[in-house]
Amino acid sequence: MSYFKNIGKIGFEGKGSDNPFAFKHYDPKQMVLGKTMEEHLRFAVAYWHTFNANGADQFGAGTMVRPWDKLDGLDRSKARVEANFEFMEKLNIPFYAFHDVDIAPEGATLAETNKNLDVIVALLKEQQQATGKKLLWNTANMFTNPRYVHGAGTTNNADVYAYAAAQIKKGLEVGKELGAENYVFWGGREGYETLINTDMGFELDNLARLYQMALDYAAEIGFDAQFLIEPKPKEPTKHQYDFDAATTISFLRKYNLQDKFKLNLEANHATLAGHTFEHEIRTAAINGMLGSLDANQGDLLLGWDTDEFPTDLYGTTLAMFEVLKAGGIGRGGINFDAKVRRASFEDDDLFLAHIAGMDSFAWGLKAAAKLIDEKIFDSVIEERYSSFNTGIGADIVAGKATLASLEQYALQNNPIVNRSGRQERLRLLLSEVIFSV
Repeated sequence: MSYFKNIGKIGFEGKGSDNPFAFKHYDPKQMVLGKTMEEHLRFAVAYWHTFNANGADQFGAGTMVRPWDKLDGLDRSKARVEANFEFMEKLNIPFYAFHDVDIAPEGATLAETNKNLDVIVALLKEQQQATGKKLLWNTANMFTNPRYVHGAGTTNNADVYAYAAAQIKKGLEVGKELGAENYVFWGGREGYETLINTDMGFELDNLARLYQMALDYAAEIGFDAQFLIEPKPKEPTKHQYDFDAATTISFLRKYNLQDKFKLNLEANHATLAGHTFEHEIRTAAINGMLGSLDANQGDLLLGWDTDEFPTDLYGTTLAMFEVLKAGGIGRGGINFDAKVRRASFEDDDLFLAHIAGMDSFAWGLKAAAKLIDEKIFDSVIEERYSSFNTGIGADIVAGKATLASLEQYALQNNPIVNRSGRQERLRLLLSEVIFSV
């Protein structure tokens, strides 16, 4: 059965095309700095937003018109599997990602839930083998069900902790069965509302124990996926433990997990933490923990996670600049953790939104490559820090300087002369590059 009968295969037609169902910038085979766009970007469909979201918000009912929603239970889940692979084929997207409850309904018991998962995982595997599509990552949803009201790995209830562990165990088995390249942990309920009733140290210790159990079991079953943690500062929990990249890296180092995990970074989570996406990417990269990206953008006028499709070219360019400078995202990818707006409720909007996001990142990739190839920022940065290449600066970098030697130098070095950072000029150069590719 075809779920998108009115949509054909989406191809690359270039900047001169006026066809809304065509790529203007994303040419998967185009070479950029020695790799194809497809290899650089490794796009993935977010199963939950694309096939499960119905457009409901806290003020209104769902608006989306989806053919599979006529069905219920496992029948609806089976239809979504078919729709997912048709969608990926028509957009030429190589990967997808999901939470466990996205692909199969929860049952009345854990055993029933696992049975439902087994049915759908078998169908997913068949479709992967038939189409060549792959699973970028999977994860366990340990935030939606009321059992996780106090958290999962950080809960105060040992029975809930055990259930979360069982859910992760099944998730790792599913990941291995489907050949997932990554496995993600997102701690939406791993945090607290008030310290009055919270033992923060105990909760963090327990979370680390759960992560270590997951590592041990993955090794036991031969599941060699890259493990990822996805930081987020707030919403739904007031104080989430994985606040941002730096906080998460600190947690991993405290519990000696820094060599076992990398970070899955989301643009909208970055802005909720008061950072830019590029800041989070660079923070992860300089610590050797850049793993994968959740591609979206937030509305800076709103204080919550709006998960909009990325169309800000400055954002995509600076994000891809950081990725390229870091040497790429390896086994990770660019997963569209984005949903069409509530008023964009027709099936065609799913395609138009993904085209917009894919073209925006392809455009950003080309611009970032030009920035690197022509050393537009590199030359500026090199000159800006040139005082550390000779004299007292070179002594500082080499570890030869002491407080006494620096004092002696400072007493003799008057006046100090600073130079302008030329930020406005550089922002104009960035604009010129973006709109020249």
